[in-house]
Amino acid sequence: MAFAAQFAGVYLNFNPDDAVSRSGKLAAFIADGMDQQLGWDGNGRLGAVAIQAYDIEVADANNAVVTVAFQSGPRRMHLSVPIYYSGGENGRRFVVSGWPAILPAPAPAQLPQAAGPETDDAATAELKPQLEGFFRNYASGNTAELQRYVTAGTSLPSFAGAFTFAELKSVVVPVGGATREIEAVVVWVVPGSAPATTDPDNTAGPGVTDGRLQQAYRLTVEKQGDKWYVDDIRGAGRVVG
Repeated sequence: MAFAAQFAGVYLNFNPDDAVSRSGKLAAFIADGMDQQLGWDGNGRLGAVAIQAYDIEVADANNAVVTVAFQSGPRRMHLSVPIYYSGGENGRRFVVSGWPAILPAPAPAQLPQAAGPETDDAATAELKPQLEGFFRNYASGNTAELQRYVTAGTSLPSFAGAFTFAELKSVVVPVGGATREIEAVVVWVVPGSAPATTDPDNTAGPGVTDGRLQQAYRLTVEKQGDKWYVDDIRGAGRVVG
């Protein structure tokens, strides 16, 4: 499947100025005697990014059709690539054995409505200021301050200043005991220019506006005394409520 994805990176990117280079690159993938441009007449342009192996349909021990997913402009599409495989003393070898085919990608799945959990308003009110402090220090990387918001013995990595905490957008706290699985939607400030370590010459230029990025997290929190502490943090998956 990796072979097909590498091939797709060459096959799906062409323009008239790059025709000779493209044919030379394709030669590493296609069978002897096949059209050097593999069906392209040398006109027009196509560009593809986000190329990933998607599926494989095995015909027999030597033949398969690999489907590769890619993005071209605003469109998601698939490329079907017939592949021949041989294995022997020279190791595993692959070759494109026929004409590829571009296909439209399937439409997104229809997401059904999901009911939110029964929420605990009192616990939510208690947790909000704790979570704001946690996320502020989770972003900044202030280890000493961050430890004030996590359970004893827990050590969490942080963003170390890559982002800045902007806002705790929402919190969903289900009814439960001293340990809860909660969901939080957070807004980060994304720097408008690269940090000094990666942009020492300030090539982004002055006055670049910072951005805001909303993301969702699932946290395990534990109540000790009258305060809540974070025990774990990961991506939220599907957020409800």
